[in-house]
Amino acid sequence: MTATTIETTSRVTAEHPAWQRLKAAVSSVQPFQSKNGAIEDAGNHAAAADAVDTVVEAVAELAPHFPHDAEYLTLLQKDLKAWAAAGFGEPDFLDSLMAFQPQEHRIDGLQHLVVFPMYTQNGSTQRLLEAVLVDVLWPEFISELEAGAYSNKLFVPLSFVDFTAGYDTNSAVLFPESVAVRETPAFTWGAIFQDREAARFRRVLKAAAEITSLDLPEDAAELIEDQQLTQEAFIMWDLIHDRTHMRGDLPFDPFMIKQRMPFFLYSLEELRCDLTAFRESVLVEKDENASPEARKHAKLVQYAVIFDRIFRFSITGSRVRNYDGLGGQLLFAWMHQHRVLHWTDGKMSIEWDNVADVVVALGEQIEELYWRSIDRPKVAHWIAAYEMISATVTPHPASVWAKGPDALPLTGTPREITDQVMDDEFPLSMFFEALEKKMRTVIESTAGITGATALS
Repeated sequence: MTATTIETTSRVTAEHPAWQRLKAAVSSVQPFQSKNGAIEDAGNHAAAADAVDTVVEAVAELAPHFPHDAEYLTLLQKDLKAWAAAGFGEPDFLDSLMAFQPQEHRIDGLQHLVVFPMYTQNGSTQRLLEAVLVDVLWPEFISELEAGAYSNKLFVPLSFVDFTAGYDTNSAVLFPESVAVRETPAFTWGAIFQDREAARFRRVLKAAAEITSLDLPEDAAELIEDQQLTQEAFIMWDLIHDRTHMRGDLPFDPFMIKQRMPFFLYSLEELRCDLTAFRESVLVEKDENASPEARKHAKLVQYAVIFDRIFRFSITGSRVRNYDGLGGQLLFAWMHQHRVLHWTDGKMSIEWDNVADVVVALGEQIEELYWRSIDRPKVAHWIAAYEMISATVTPHPASVWAKGPDALPLTGTPREITDQVMDDEFPLSMFFEALEKKMRTVIESTAGITGATALS
């Protein structure tokens, strides 16, 4: 079934009786499950079997609303029944996972019902049975960009309709690699909940601008008031960010899977992708051949990258190897030291006429590091990366790495060298310490947020 021939029946809302039964049944199974998703206590098997029967029945009732997912929903019922019949061992939903291909139907407003045993990033670390009811987001200008220079066939932007407990968290992604399966397949899609990203951004930016007395440009201020506009900007940001992981002069696996290396390298990789999205948005904004919508959103992406990085990333999460936090600290310090961001008389200001060149320059420095590192040994690349970051963000005074290469066990194993990196190698500056205290409750309040609850 192609995207152009898809026909859907009536929309499924969060109040739909079958969805409510499914959600309750899934939730009742979760307390029985162990970390790998199995239900080890046989005393819970009867109750779990009843709940799984309810899930299967609800999926069957809801399936006609999702003709584009017919094969997936059929195999999902089989996987659920097989899991129960096998005594609730470690679940294996490979067959249904391989049939779920949302990247083939990127149609604005199209719905999916998703049920898998999985962990949710920034949520549960256990592979629990979870259920999510979602809408696809696919504005026309994104089709324009994706069909041109920013092709990304794996990217699926979504918004929440409803979800089980694993997503009543900070998790804003749905990745197939999180699903419990018997073998690792080739992954063909990755989904991001743009409504959550946009909603928490709006709430955080509103509070941060008030706390720092930052006068927002008129179009940036519009982001606070308009959920749809903001999530469309985030779709463009993530479209470009996601594809960047696979492009460029990469001295290592771009996703750095199963590699042990200092956390600050992950900081640079995520920031590189964000700054590429920033740079490309600058180009789109100036491109007279681009549509007015694409050019408008390109400017908004630039605001989003800066504000999300400096106001949310920098002070969100623990200080244990917080690579996204460090990326935000680096961007803030770079802008401040290049005198386009000012903190004077207890008030923040940004020189918007000059900020693009400064931010792009940071991205170029990271890309130069990558280009040179292709010719460097691994540890030499690590040291060069550390020197680049520490030239802008001050390391912890007790850091061994800050003492230079002579202080490191360079003849030891990579693990011995990595272990010298402190959990909080680059502590928050005095500015961010003060900001975090004032923003803490706001940031904590964004757990579980959706587009419908953005400023409530």
